[in-house]
Formats: sequence, C-alpha cells, structure tokens
Amino acid sequence: MAFDLESLSEATSGALGALVSTTILYPLDTCKTKYQAEVSSHHQQKYRRISDVLWEAISNNQVLSLYQGLGTKNLQSFISQFVYFYGYSLFKRLYLEKSGSRTIGTKANLIIAAAAGACTVIITQPLDTASSRMQTSAFGKSKGLWKTLSEGTWKEAFDGLGISLLLTSNPSIQYTVFDQLKLRLLKGKLRNKTGTESSPEALSAFSAFVLGAVSKCVATSLTYPAIRCKVMLQAAESDEDGKTNKDQPRKTVSGAIYSIWKKEGLLGFFKGLEAQILKTVLSSALLLMIKEKITKTTWVTMLALRRYLIVNRTRLKGA
Repeated sequence: MAFDLESLSEATSGALGALVSTTILYPLDTCKTKYQAEVSSHHQQKYRRISDVLWEAISNNQVLSLYQGLGTKNLQSFISQFVYFYGYSLFKRLYLEKSGSRTIGTKANLIIAAAAGACTVIITQPLDTASSRMQTSAFGKSKGLWKTLSEGTWKEAFDGLGISLLLTSNPSIQYTVFDQLKLRLLKGKLRNKTGTESSPEALSAFSAFVLGAVSKCVATSLTYPAIRCKVMLQAAESDEDGKTNKDQPRKTVSGAIYSIWKKEGLLGFFKGLEAQILKTVLSSALLLMIKEKITKTTWVTMLALRRYLIVNRTRLKGA
C-alpha cells in the first residue's frame, strides 16, 4: 500500500504543478504555437515576430482568445504529468525491487524516464493534437474538444505521435549535457584545492540552477526542428483558401520538412526557438517549484485518506 501511496502522491503533486504552470504561461504558449505553425515566404508572412500574434489579438479585441483551448491543454497537462510521475515512480520502485540495489544509476534512470515518457505520450496524444488545433485556429473561431477531434479520423488524432515519441529523448539529452558541464565545473574546482585527498564536491544551488537552464536550452535547441514539424502536423487548417478539412491533403513529416526548407530555408527549422526556450524553462521551473511546495501536503492528505479507508473497512468487517 505504501508503494502505491507514494507513487500516487508524486503523481498528484506533479499534475497539480503542471496545471498551475500551464494556466500561467498559456498566452505565451498560444502565441508561440501560432507563430510556429505559420510557414510562408518572408514577404508573405503574417507574423514576422511572435509579438505580432499578441498585437493581432489585442487589435481585434480577442485578448481572451489567447486562452482558447486552455481547458483541453490543462486536461492534457494534468493527465500527462500524473501518468508520467506515477509511471516513473512505479518503474523506479520495480527496478529497485528487482535489482536489489538501494540506488538507481544514471543509465537506468534515463531508461525509466524514457519509458514513463513514452507511456504518457501514447495516452495523451489525441489531447495534444486537439489543443494544438484549438490554439492555431483563428482567434474567436476555436471549437470544443469533441468537435475538434470528431472532424477528423482517429488516425489524425494521433498526428505527430512518432515525433512525440522521439522527443522523449529530450530529458536524456538534458541530463547528459548537465552531467558533462557539472563534471567540468567540479574538476576546475578540484584543481584549485590543495592536498592529495578531498571530499566529493557538490554544486551550489545557483550553479545547479544555471547548469540546469543551460542544459535545457541545449536539449531544446537540438530537438527544436522536430518540435516545429510536430506543431505543423497538428495545426488547424487555414480557412483563407476556402478548403475544408476533408479537402486538405494528408500531412506528413516529410511534407512538413520540405515545406519549411522550400519557403523559409535552413533557419526556418529554428523559427520561434527563443519563445520555445523561454516557455520551456519557465514552465519547468514553475512546475518543479509548485510540486515541491505541495508534495508534503499531498502526502499528508494521502495518509489521512488511507487511514480513513482502513478504519471504515475495519468497521464494515466488524458489523
């Protein structure tokens, strides 16, 4: 029971943290997604800068439309973080029990994180697709979750699944970069110390924060072309050409890559990278901060709930 309770506590804390983080940063996420989804030649671009998306919403009195699809995005964030943290905690416990070790190595940790991420992606992909379509719809014309999904087939609801699975490697890249930077930094500190023996060095809180941010930026930059292609695959179709969804050709990864290369060139694969990094770093920081703050409360609540259930079960057996 303790095993399940700890996993449930971690999952709930992570999910609530994601919920608050997503809501706070959602206008930035909407602007970023609409900017990423547009692919056109330089002289035909509707959005030359990400701020143009914000000004369009303000000039058309559609500021609240920056929150279109928020409910779906929150549902996706809550479920994905819950599944991820629960799966990670579950796989970690199982690994420790099977291996008989007390600690988990770096390689095993990365494999467990990737497995939890893959499970999360498969479960929440339709919600991810729907939220992207709702965000990239014209301001004020976003449809509900069910209508958005029902307009296409179930196969289309899983658009970008392959790329999403590929992007589960992002934490692995981040952790590898962080580990290498940490090693170089600590080696530099050890050279400045005198004596033949010294205790293991640990990073300061500020150093860990800086290295964490840098490693996240590197991981995001390396995987960004895949992120851009995924947004294009999931984006809502423009109504300007008068075509319906059924008239549109099937989107493919190769088609997205060709379109970016032909219209925007090599730099087009990194269009919107700054906004992606800003949103990713802020989101990760907020999520972890909120999660840490509410973990203890969540754990106490789970213990109280377990005690309540045990007492009621005892009473029912005794009746």
